[in-house]
Amino acid sequence: MTERFTEKLLRFHIPLALFLLFLLFPFYWMLVTTFKSDVELYNLSLNPFYIYTWSLTNVKHLLLDTPFLQWLYNTLFVSIISAFISLATSLLAAYGIQRIRFRGSGFVGVGIFFCYLVPPTILFIPLATMVFKLKIWDSLMSLALIYPTFLIPFCTWLLMGYFKSIPKELEECAMLDGAGRFWIFFKVIVPLSLPGILSAGIFAFTLSWNEYLYALTFISSSAKKTISIGLVTELVRGDVYHWGPLMAGALLGSVPVALIYSFFVEYYVAGMTGALKE
Repeated sequence: MTERFTEKLLRFHIPLALFLLFLLFPFYWMLVTTFKSDVELYNLSLNPFYIYTWSLTNVKHLLLDTPFLQWLYNTLFVSIISAFISLATSLLAAYGIQRIRFRGSGFVGVGIFFCYLVPPTILFIPLATMVFKLKIWDSLMSLALIYPTFLIPFCTWLLMGYFKSIPKELEECAMLDGAGRFWIFFKVIVPLSLPGILSAGIFAFTLSWNEYLYALTFISSSAKKTISIGLVTELVRGDVYHWGPLMAGALLGSVPVALIYSFFVEYYVAGMTGALKE
């Protein structure tokens, strides 16, 4: 019994504890830095992992002296719109490729996924041209329309794998009862694919939430920035880093994503498991 316990401890508990320590340490460091005063933060003689005197100065500076709440709204708006556009497009594309088989459908699916592998920097020039022609430069809609260009390929590939796990007999039975393609799609496929849809939605939302490169390129006004670029451009001035407000912003910006994952983690795992069948 002791040998089994020791083996389980060495093989499972200790590696899991080390992994959790490695995973959660950045959040702990952000929490500690957020609630420290500048005097304590830059005092190297004190223990950096402990808060001696709790302070809300950094949080007040972030919320009152910067447009952080506006950045939060901008990020939420762009992430929701981008995720909705990506899901709506990916659902139809994945269903058409995977369930309505046609000549070359397999190559089309692989080609769509390869689009996800294209480096974002290569797309700067054509995307910038489109943004200028549409006259949406320095607007949130520019990001909401650009983000689906790299979200749709992966979401389509993920949903194709999940659609493949649904028995075709269900569609055939519905067709025998006189149901059409759209009725089958919305009444049969979509409800059964809810874990995969939520998985793709979480992926699209979080990737939009954390995107940095396009937001830095196409947004210049402070009031229209997202959290990812607002914190860096407004709280880093030259070689001066306002670490307290920076960590406070990073912590508050991570909370919504962490909450989403905590509530839908089972659906996310189920969706990713189904996608691996593709």
